[in-house]
Amino acid sequence: MNVLVAGGAGYIGSVTAEMLCDAGHDVTVFDNLERGHRGAIDPRANFIQGDLRNSGDIATALMQVKPDAVIHFAAYIEVGESMIAPLSFFENNVTGSLHLMKAMVAAGCKKLIFSSTCATYGTPEKVPMDETLPQHPESVYGDSKLICEKIFSWARQIHGVECVFLRYFNASGATGKYGEDHHPETHLIPLILQVPLGKREKIFIFGDDYDTPDGTCIRDYIHIRDLAQAHILALKPRISGAFNLGNGDGYSVKEVIDVAREVTGHAIPAELKPRRAGDATRLISDSAKAKKVLGWKPEYADLRSIIQSAWDWHRAHPNGYEQ
Repeated sequence: MNVLVAGGAGYIGSVTAEMLCDAGHDVTVFDNLERGHRGAIDPRANFIQGDLRNSGDIATALMQVKPDAVIHFAAYIEVGESMIAPLSFFENNVTGSLHLMKAMVAAGCKKLIFSSTCATYGTPEKVPMDETLPQHPESVYGDSKLICEKIFSWARQIHGVECVFLRYFNASGATGKYGEDHHPETHLIPLILQVPLGKREKIFIFGDDYDTPDGTCIRDYIHIRDLAQAHILALKPRISGAFNLGNGDGYSVKEVIDVAREVTGHAIPAELKPRRAGDATRLISDSAKAKKVLGWKPEYADLRSIIQSAWDWHRAHPNGYEQ
């Protein structure tokens, strides 16, 4: 297929573009490089530098490329930042997505794979979390993704664009070529690995009095390769709707730190801090629908292999893509 990857210079986008190229697809990366990295773009892909907030950029790109499908990763993702700068989040995530869909309709592109999030659910009514849960986001970030889902749903109903919403849990790990390099970094695994890399003295644990076996929050970690594979499977015709993507196994903060100690051979000192507002006790995915409908089979489900792949990449790229 001819696929345009919006945000293909970012963490998940770069790995998806890599795996699309590996599978023989024609790939074009569209990215403004504001938060993505030029070094994260697969050299086999075409590259168009542009910004979804500029409607002309994406309209021109789609008319030029005429893709069979678009995979849309281009968004701001940090929850904390979204609560400080909500208007810029809505402008980037929602306005950009609106421009993308208008350009797709004009170009006759009938397939969209959208990078959504489990944050659209807010605090879940049950765990594991399936797609039937009501969506009550508790952050600007989660709300911006839900608004995009609604926009795309109407485009599916009125313009016949097949839209797939992939609601991620905790993306993690790396391939041999591409890994996680955010500025600033806020995700747990790369933050932990900064300690053995000598970039921080210790890792902080925010609260150890949650209703879990060791008192720390539990999250579902999914390897970046498995996540990218779900996007490729979703390109198949006559597939639309929402799919949760996670391993279905939860690991606590302390468990993640302990496995990182084993993988790195470093003591990784940890310091207890008070709870942070808004941290849910458990977030674990029920991904049965993705497995049944997409034929998705995660291959890197154990936490050790996830952290090992991240550690291998960070050791090879201690300064991320800035080297």
